[in-house]
Amino acid sequence: MAEPGTDRYSHPLGERYASKEMQAIFAPANRYGTWRRLWLALAAAQHELGLSIPQQALDEMRSGLDEIDFTKAAEYEQRFRHDVMAHIHLFGDVAPAARGIIHLGATSAFVGDNTDLILHREALTLIRDRLIRCISRLAKFAADYRDLPTLGFTHFQPAQPTTVGKRATLWLQDFLLDIEDIDFRLEKLRFRGVQGTTGTQASFLELFEGDHEKVDALDDDVAQRMGFGERYGVTGQTYTRKVDAQILGTLANVASSASKMGNDLRLLAHLREIEEPFEEEQIGSSAMPYKRNPMRAERICAMARHVIVLAQDPLFTVATQWLERTLDDSANRRLSIPDSYLTLDGILVLVENVSSGLVVHPQVIGRNLEEHLPFMASEMILMRASASGGDRQELHERIRQHAMASAGRMKIEGGRADLLERIADDEAFGMDLEQLVEIVDPARFVGRAPQQVDRFLAEWVEPALARLQAGANERLGEPDVRV
Repeated sequence: MAEPGTDRYSHPLGERYASKEMQAIFAPANRYGTWRRLWLALAAAQHELGLSIPQQALDEMRSGLDEIDFTKAAEYEQRFRHDVMAHIHLFGDVAPAARGIIHLGATSAFVGDNTDLILHREALTLIRDRLIRCISRLAKFAADYRDLPTLGFTHFQPAQPTTVGKRATLWLQDFLLDIEDIDFRLEKLRFRGVQGTTGTQASFLELFEGDHEKVDALDDDVAQRMGFGERYGVTGQTYTRKVDAQILGTLANVASSASKMGNDLRLLAHLREIEEPFEEEQIGSSAMPYKRNPMRAERICAMARHVIVLAQDPLFTVATQWLERTLDDSANRRLSIPDSYLTLDGILVLVENVSSGLVVHPQVIGRNLEEHLPFMASEMILMRASASGGDRQELHERIRQHAMASAGRMKIEGGRADLLERIADDEAFGMDLEQLVEIVDPARFVGRAPQQVDRFLAEWVEPALARLQAGANERLGEPDVRV
């Protein structure tokens, strides 16, 4: 016999990944509570503009905003087969004086679309808050390791050294660009407003007996009551679905930034240079007890893939909307929009957690660098020997042969690199091992990486944190990571 509640599918986003803050935004209480606030704003504006809306109706609507009986709502919806009509009747039950004027002149898109825009605004702000917290953690990490030399990689092949902190600034820069994109989307987000059945406002023009100025005033008033300074210039029955495509594209961009960082951490874990947090009793593998799999980074990458793929949904919706509106967008938007936000929220909870507890292994980093740096320093050694009177062409050939032999020792024999020893034993170079070791000091090869970290944090990261960090910390609690 199955335990109660275990015989139906439970969405992992709610059970495992998304935070309580993001779940609350898309929860029925917030969505349908927003519907009621829209109906109240519409009625209050109509009242002020002279329509026959009793004050008692407004008072009852205001007092019943959050008195939502979801069981009864389901019964109404089963009866009417229409979610908006179900909630109109339900609101009328708690505000009987308003029963005849709730939704006056409006269509379903008045509550549906305007609510979606409000939820976009709330959820985008939460995503920005989480990003800022991630940036704050990563900034501290970058500052702490600003000058720790590490082997750089291109094509995942050893390349010129960088520093651990400089590498972290590459992740930071992507996230800062995402902040700019989110800020732009929030700035440009507008209200649908009161537009009527096909966007012509015909029903409201009828209510106000042909008074165009009052229709405009109604539209302005409702938008302002709901916290919007601007409305979209024209609509059909709905606001253009291009808005959803633009915003979910922004979310996909954030996901790609997180995935890039997650993939880098997986590679670094393989090199044993940097590891994500690993709890005392955490098990890395059911079969191999010694393993410390980068499971948080892997989950970041897995979930990012979902957000990136979901960004295609609203593009198809934009492309297939017919004339003033078709309903094939509805079911898809119920899935794709909340899922994108909830998934990305879960990703950023993990990014913050990982960034707060990265474990750096300087000895391993140093050993990996020591193995490859002599090959990269060959040009510097060549110049030093040539300056002391050696024949550059002859020395070039000698160092090439030594490098090939040392690389063969590593790849074929499995031995350690011995390039410096070979050069020290070659009298043509006129340098002992101590002099060669001094030449290949890692700090000589990281260029301006430490200074770049300092400047980037001061000029780019700190201003963003100063502008947004306080608000983010006020709105968010400590993240709950369910691994």
